[in-house]
Amino acid sequence: MNYIGVDLGGTNIVVGLVDEEGKMIKSISRPTVKERGVEPIFDDIFDMCNELITEFDLNKTNLNGIGIGIPGTIDDKNGVIVYSNNIRIDNFNVREYAKGKIDFEIRMANDADCAALGEVAAGSAKGCSDAIVVTLGTGVGGGIIIDGKIFAGFYPGGAEVGHQIIEVNGRQCSCGNKGCFEAYSSATALILAAKNKAEENKDSLLYKLVEGDMEKMNAKVPFDADQAGDKAGHEVIEEYLDYLAVGVANLINIFKPEAILLGGGICKQGENLTTPLKARIKDLAYAGDLRTEIKIASLGNDAGLIGAAMLNR
Repeated sequence: MNYIGVDLGGTNIVVGLVDEEGKMIKSISRPTVKERGVEPIFDDIFDMCNELITEFDLNKTNLNGIGIGIPGTIDDKNGVIVYSNNIRIDNFNVREYAKGKIDFEIRMANDADCAALGEVAAGSAKGCSDAIVVTLGTGVGGGIIIDGKIFAGFYPGGAEVGHQIIEVNGRQCSCGNKGCFEAYSSATALILAAKNKAEENKDSLLYKLVEGDMEKMNAKVPFDADQAGDKAGHEVIEEYLDYLAVGVANLINIFKPEAILLGGGICKQGENLTTPLKARIKDLAYAGDLRTEIKIASLGNDAGLIGAAMLNR
């Protein structure tokens, strides 16, 4: 059986055909151009789906449906995008709009949830029935998989792992709350902390690596400074890992998953990230019992599309 997955992003729409094992057969893409409004965007999505359906001679005997991953709050039961700030969508009924345009079942989920499902279907968590993906990027996203299925809560908007509170009355988060995991453990938070530390320590390697230009600061720089023995870089990374460990340990203590996968550009650090993180989490795990594997996600940008396709498996 085959499946079509759609990754609807703020910059690009990617539509792909995926087989039973989660292997990508072919993908095509178009710019999102979100300023034009929601209906033209979905016209493109259905047009791209139909392009693949025609090319591969797909019908209801060899295509089990279309899954769409969307950033925002999704009500899959009723086929509605409740809200997507990234793409400026508000209470749009996808299934109603699809009538007469596409003749296959449509499932939808939050894009981070889809990425988690993709990793379980074909990535670093393949074979796991219970796993959590935490993506460290502009914010902190994530998805929770229980018994092989997305756990999204009783009503839309659940499983927002980046918005657990890890510091009471802490840093301001973009969501409006204070002390969210995202405000401490996103790449954005790491870069801000590194900029502040570099400005305070202008004789540090952390400062010299960006030649005093804070616009050149990225999430890799403090790791490079730390590994070179720089005190300022070390302090930034130690604090970052402390907070990251708290958020991940909370998830482990609540769900006891088989695996926690970390995604996002920061994860290119590999063992420089996971080894000290595991040591901290071991100290925070309930009763010191840490059986959860902590690994780097492997599917990269394909995870969301593959997971969206697997919504119909």
